[in-house]
Amino acid sequence: MGKNKKEKPVRKSKTKFIGIGIIATIAAIIGIVAASGGVDLSPTKTLMDTNNGSPVLGSDDAPVTIIEFGDYQCPFCQRWNLQTKPLIEQNYIDSGQVKLIYIDLPIVGIDSPKAHASSYCADEQGLYWQYHDHLYKNQGHENDGWARAEKLKDLASTLPGLDSAKFNECLDSGKYDSRVQQNKNVATKSGARSTPTFIIIGPDGDGTQISGAQPYSVFQSVIEEKLAS
Repeated sequence: MGKNKKEKPVRKSKTKFIGIGIIATIAAIIGIVAASGGVDLSPTKTLMDTNNGSPVLGSDDAPVTIIEFGDYQCPFCQRWNLQTKPLIEQNYIDSGQVKLIYIDLPIVGIDSPKAHASSYCADEQGLYWQYHDHLYKNQGHENDGWARAEKLKDLASTLPGLDSAKFNECLDSGKYDSRVQQNKNVATKSGARSTPTFIIIGPDGDGTQISGAQPYSVFQSVIEEKLAS
């Protein structure tokens, strides 16, 4: 995000248990970015507990919900967050049509859980999404040590508005480690086996699963279908 972009309000959802049905939906997949993945056509039913996930990005009343299962060390997650997420924000989240919830799925390496726990330390200061984007913008190579606790503290100190002392104390406490594990359990029970994985849920509760860092056109196609349902 550019430095001059006005920060959007982030509100926590009042109800974060989401009942969804994954339905067979075929979207036009144009120029797939990830090495594998696509639109999952396997029907399933689940009740997803998103209470321990991120604050809602967008309006609680948005008719379409995107749930992202990601890992801060995942390069494909970084690609989606840098290339596709800004377009979804601009065209759907800012207008109140879509909201986004991020669920931790730390599977890339031993440093991943701590990186995810650190996001909730930033959330204590009302900076969850700013820190979320900051992590992806400054992502290192997988498992090269960039996401260790001390490195995370250094990175957090460069985020405008964040109190480093409070952040460091929170991270050292380990208070959010169990929350991250709970989110990982939710992700795997919901069918996520790799990162990034998405479920796009329409106003009727029907959802479509998308695997991989698919381009904006894939998400646009599914979102438009949900809005029209």
